[in-house]
Amino acid sequence: MTTEELYQSLQTKPFLLAGPCVIEGDEMIMEIAERVAEIADKFGFVYIFKASFDKANRTSVDAFRGLGMDKGLEILQKVKDKFNLPLVTDIHESGQAKKVGEVVDILQIPAFLCRQTDLLLAAGETGKI
Repeated sequence: MTTEELYQSLQTKPFLLAGPCVIEGDEMIMEIAERVAEIADKFGFVYIFKASFDKANRTSVDAFRGLGMDKGLEILQKVKDKFNLPLVTDIHESGQAKKVGEVVDILQIPAFLCRQTDLLLAAGETGKI
């Protein structure tokens, strides 16, 4: 699905962005994507799979943050390939925008970073939602 097709479907159908907070491994990710995709098909809404490769906003420096960008994007690509789902994940640095935008359909900017001009410009340059 192209960005334009996704944008059009979001204007005409209900949608849900959902998934685990952080990617811990591909088995859980694939199970969640499959189950929610089945529900979306049954009830006729657009399902956008959401999971983060890095949760940089943890309250403890010792908390699990994720598998990192490369492994996380690899797993997200598997979800896209197997279930043909649009994807959303968050980015935290402007240098992540291009690479992440090559895999996901929607770039999310965490609320605590929404005033970082360089990050917003880099996200916008990808042409993604």
